[in-house]
Amino acid sequence: MSAPVAWAAADPYAAALRTGRGPLFLRRADGWLLPLEVERWCARADAVDLGVLDRCEGAVLDVGCGPGRLVAELAARGRTVLGIDVSDAAVEHTVRLGGPALCRSVFEPLPGTGRWDTVLLMDGNIGIGGSPAALLERVAGLLRPGGLLIAETVPVDVDERTQVQVVDAVGGARGTGTPFPWARVGTPALLRYARRAGWRPVAQWDAGGRCFAALRTRRTSSSAEPAKSTAVISSQRARKPSGESPVASR
Repeated sequence: MSAPVAWAAADPYAAALRTGRGPLFLRRADGWLLPLEVERWCARADAVDLGVLDRCEGAVLDVGCGPGRLVAELAARGRTVLGIDVSDAAVEHTVRLGGPALCRSVFEPLPGTGRWDTVLLMDGNIGIGGSPAALLERVAGLLRPGGLLIAETVPVDVDERTQVQVVDAVGGARGTGTPFPWARVGTPALLRYARRAGWRPVAQWDAGGRCFAALRTRRTSSSAEPAKSTAVISSQRARKPSGESPVASR
């Protein structure tokens, strides 16, 4: 099973999003557990989220949008926004909140490639696919020249790439998903990856115990697609499952 399908088919994750409650964890092979904040993800955007959204420019792509609190808030503000996620449950939740979303991996073809003004990688989504460098390269191709990336980082200095699986119990006995690659990156590590790839750091801040960095791309994407119609970017739901993409969103 490929990584996107593994994450999307992780029954504990889908069940948690449908109920809006945990417990839910990412578990490494050595048994270490990372609690996932299902209740916060399924709630309305909080004050920290709103501060991030206030920094967004133009049309916004939320990569790994989860249950869609940020997409819904931006849509309510009248902004052009699209959420993408490989989980059916996440996309369905986003649409119910009134946010446009596609069931798609960030590494699949996307509307507006090379034309987005802002890309969001929130809630640890800099870890998608287990390769921050590869993800930054992809995001640079999605943004317009000089476009803005806002990424949430781990609030410690860490640079870890590993295999994890979704579990809904501390012992992992009740429900588990298939292992998939993930990364945990603090701000110092993110900035190292970004500078090597030609990104320009423009801000870093913390709020509510969470850490963020804003970066601008310097290079022009050679893969920009023709402009998409508003109807395409704002479509309520379109599924494009794939067994070929190498990574999974949240």
